[in-house]
Amino acid sequence: MSTVLDAFDLSGEVVLVTGGAGLLGAEFCRTLGQAGASVVIADLAESSAGDIARKLTADGLTCMAVGVDVTQAESTRDMVRVALDRFGRLDILVNSAALDPKFDRDHAGEHSNAFEDYPLELWNQAVAVNLTGIFLCSQACVRPMLDQGKGVIINICSTYGLVGPDQRIYQRRGQSPRFKPVYYPTTKAGVLGLTRYLATYYAGKGIRVNALTPGGVYNDHDDEFERAYSARTILGRMARKDEMNGAVLFLASEASSYMTGANLVVDGGWTAW
Repeated sequence: MSTVLDAFDLSGEVVLVTGGAGLLGAEFCRTLGQAGASVVIADLAESSAGDIARKLTADGLTCMAVGVDVTQAESTRDMVRVALDRFGRLDILVNSAALDPKFDRDHAGEHSNAFEDYPLELWNQAVAVNLTGIFLCSQACVRPMLDQGKGVIINICSTYGLVGPDQRIYQRRGQSPRFKPVYYPTTKAGVLGLTRYLATYYAGKGIRVNALTPGGVYNDHDDEFERAYSARTILGRMARKDEMNGAVLFLASEASSYMTGANLVVDGGWTAW
């Protein structure tokens, strides 16, 4: 007799995760692999993706690494071709590749550009990765899904795609102002629009498209930032990097079979105030 846990089983499925070598991307790869899927770890940093693939393979999971530049259509098509050559099918795409300005200890002193002076080239670069990248990867991956008559696309958004950045948490007394830059909330809001478009466009085709919106994930932030961010959440803390794993598995699996065009928010209550 089947149980509710069977709905989360991804055995026989093939998952492709862009940004698979990133903080959350690597977590997604491990989680979906542990659920039984074969995982394609795609990243611009192909060597880092290879390192993760070797670790997961050593743990008994089935995976491979592939390099991709999500801003280039030919590169995304090559990525899909490699995945199909290896596994013969493609069932799930997780669009996790993104430029995300970090405020951890390794990036102290950055982000001093005010909106009035923000460089056009940085804006264009971010739009190319964060929005056009999802457009191109989805275009490339949806073709085998249409042939199969089924597929799942999960687009990774952000709380700043729902609400404006609280710029106060980034300031430091006695230091020059620093800001979460304009491109990030703008492109992440676009991710939600693209998610809804794809969900409605592929109505009746067996393809479900949803967004996952994480809150801030702790990654060696300084104490002042961690306190300021945590004070804005209902749960009073930043997320651990593994706390999006249940959500991504839910969206990838048949457990969410009646869900499309939706946005699953996992933000510790940040947007509920």
